[in-house]
Amino acid sequence: MEFLYTTLLYLIQPLVWLRLLLRSRKAPAYRKRWAERYGFCKGKVVPEGILLHSVSVGETLAAIPLVRALRHRYPSLPITVTTMTPTGSERAMSAFGKDVQHVYLPYDLPGAMNRFLETVRPKLVIVMETELWPNMVKALHKRQIPLVIANARLSERSAKGYGKLGNFMRRLLSRITLIAAQNEEDGNRFLSLGLKRNHLAITGSLKFDISVTPELAARAITLRRQWAPRRQVWIATSTHDGEEKIILEAHKKLLETFPDLLLILVPRHPERFADARDLVQKAGMTFTLRSSGEIPSGSTQVVIGDTMGELMLLYGIADLAFVGGSLVERGGHNPLEPAAHAIPVLMGPHTFNFKDICAKLQQDDGLITVTDGDTLVKEVTTLLTDEDYRLWYGRHAVEVLHQNQGALARLLQLLQPYLPQRSH
Repeated sequence: MEFLYTTLLYLIQPLVWLRLLLRSRKAPAYRKRWAERYGFCKGKVVPEGILLHSVSVGETLAAIPLVRALRHRYPSLPITVTTMTPTGSERAMSAFGKDVQHVYLPYDLPGAMNRFLETVRPKLVIVMETELWPNMVKALHKRQIPLVIANARLSERSAKGYGKLGNFMRRLLSRITLIAAQNEEDGNRFLSLGLKRNHLAITGSLKFDISVTPELAARAITLRRQWAPRRQVWIATSTHDGEEKIILEAHKKLLETFPDLLLILVPRHPERFADARDLVQKAGMTFTLRSSGEIPSGSTQVVIGDTMGELMLLYGIADLAFVGGSLVERGGHNPLEPAAHAIPVLMGPHTFNFKDICAKLQQDDGLITVTDGDTLVKEVTTLLTDEDYRLWYGRHAVEVLHQNQGALARLLQLLQPYLPQRSH
């Protein structure tokens, strides 16, 4: 099975290059740093530290508190953060700056992986969520480098798929040092696939361990005063193809009732910023681009958030938030970031990426589900009209966030045995 997997991986490489080239037409970053994708990163990293892998943007955001805590606890250990996408890469660099080293994780080919590990020589490898690369797992096991899967989740669907791999899956799991699962359900799915109980810990979700720093709150207040001192503001974030159209039609209807209303629209992927701008133009609305640095005038109807790493700041300006990837079948994005600002959170029906978190928010009146453009208009209208109702939903959202924190402290405790003693 391993041989088959590796052979197939080698055979599809030309298709992988083609895909990178096609994606690079919209996002030129896909054309760069190909050597890193094959494990060539000499001179780019200081070895013998912690290696943390987060495949893309969502995982990178969840890793921010963990990386900061590790930097604080083990200041002498270099931390290398790897991602697979340019967006994840950009997010990692803007979140951590010079605090960490960053390269792409190579493709899971034995040669590339061995070359990479020989350069990085990590003392501990942490993989965010559930990225299981068989050749990487095997190479780490062979080198006796501990591997921890942090914030691990496993959907029923994925578990069924993995279950068909039988012994291959059992052998893969036996080589993992520890899986720190988000909840009992996820943990039980790993156990049913053959993970030994003493290799499993339930920590809760790291995504709850976010907070609005005083510095961020101050920047948000300043920006709100500049942009909309006397206007109401709503934000639609992490939107995908098909959603911006619904959002803009909703905004048009809302402007009939609230002529001063400002919309901040933030597409999920940078390659879609231009599409969003075209859609706003087609809708005949006045807009500014966040990247221009211009302060929206009283007649600006839309601000397009076309910058990276500013989402938490932009949530701080808004009175309420719609989180995208949920009106189309993408599984939704993180509702806890707006919740941290104590503002009401609205999402569409497709929230399978955040099933647990959304269920907790919904149960405690911290999340409002909308099904289409009409219900979105109806709910936003109610929230903008009734201040008590708006504050109620915002307060409940932030309470859910606070009640579920603590995963970070539990995880750090579990990582301690694999890292050098801290000097106090």
